[in-house]
Amino acid sequence: MDFLSVSGNTKLNGTIEVSGAKNSALPLITSTILAKNLVNISNIPNVVDIRTLLKLLKNLGSEFEFNNNLLKIDSSKIHHTKANYEIIKTMRASILVLGPLLARFRKCEVSLPGGCAIGERPVDLHIKALKQMGAEIDIRGGYIVAEAKKGLKGCEIVFDKITVTGSENIIMAAALSKGNTKIINIAKEPEVIQLCNVLQNAGVDINGIGTDEITIYGTSGELVEFSEIEVIPDRIEAGTYLCAGAITNSNLTLKKVNSSHLSAVLSKLKEMGFGIIENENEIKLIEARKINPVEIITSEYPAFPTDMQAQFMALATQAEGTSIIEERLFENRFMHTSELRRLGASIKTNGKVATIDGGNKLIGAEVMATDLRASSALVLAGLVADGVTDIHRIYHLDRGYEKLEDKLSSIGAKITRGKK
Repeated sequence: MDFLSVSGNTKLNGTIEVSGAKNSALPLITSTILAKNLVNISNIPNVVDIRTLLKLLKNLGSEFEFNNNLLKIDSSKIHHTKANYEIIKTMRASILVLGPLLARFRKCEVSLPGGCAIGERPVDLHIKALKQMGAEIDIRGGYIVAEAKKGLKGCEIVFDKITVTGSENIIMAAALSKGNTKIINIAKEPEVIQLCNVLQNAGVDINGIGTDEITIYGTSGELVEFSEIEVIPDRIEAGTYLCAGAITNSNLTLKKVNSSHLSAVLSKLKEMGFGIIENENEIKLIEARKINPVEIITSEYPAFPTDMQAQFMALATQAEGTSIIEERLFENRFMHTSELRRLGASIKTNGKVATIDGGNKLIGAEVMATDLRASSALVLAGLVADGVTDIHRIYHLDRGYEKLEDKLSSIGAKITRGKK
């Protein structure tokens, strides 16, 4: 099994190009189920989650070529409507095939999903919304068995809680439904907005994009014609590399990045004493005279993202003072704290709140990743720890970061991949 070995206490300097957003590429790929033509999607990161989803779509009948971050995919010939457990168990985002399959074929069977163990992320909201659109849904043998004999019908849907994948699933379902679908309390993440823009460019009439209430005028089952798509930059990857520069108190430049998607992250870095220079498709991080402690509360976009919480916890270990992080979205997302403590971090947790006393010297040790973002937090901690930090179970990391060790090595990090 692969592991990463990080030698700490090295200053970083240089430029990193940010990859395309995994969390945007996944719904865009599943949206091709609604397309009647071959679709070209560029800037797709070559990570495990993408390859897993493509394997699933191939099993359903899609044909594709994926080379040099360019995907050419034809889903017009899909003939299977059962998404098997063996694939979906490894990636929660596979649930995104539910909405478009049901909208197009009026029936499907999709296994209940798996993925990172960061807390409850039930698909109840997806199911409730599809039922409101006229679907009959049962859970049998671990599968969501859905049927809409007369097709899905537009209606008003109010999400009780903001859900990104739920929003994306219902947006795709509504695109082919009969009539108008109004979705209230919809997620406003950049990845959701890109999905809406792509469908709009394909001819689906959508009003209110970027607000918490959108209206979609369905095509009554008619497949749509997609234009070429370029995946937006990965804001979480960008934030992670900014934290790599910050935790080592280094100067760093990011290219191919959208700073408007990172407002909350950049604001916290400024609070901590770092200089931020924003240019078109570029962010420069300037080292701090002193790293200040910070208070963070995670919430839905545009607030501070839960996917950056672990990285900032690692960064807070180097601050001069006590930082407070409150995790409001997932109940099990402090699992990395015990591994950071193994490196010498002083962290106390009480329910949803973590208190980090900065200034403790970190010392390299063997640690184990528990989820995707926890993996990157351990890499960051290893960059400043004395000695060597070996990070195990990095298959979590490989789900969402493209060439992480190569990118970090290019700016001076001492990081290598090995096998045990």
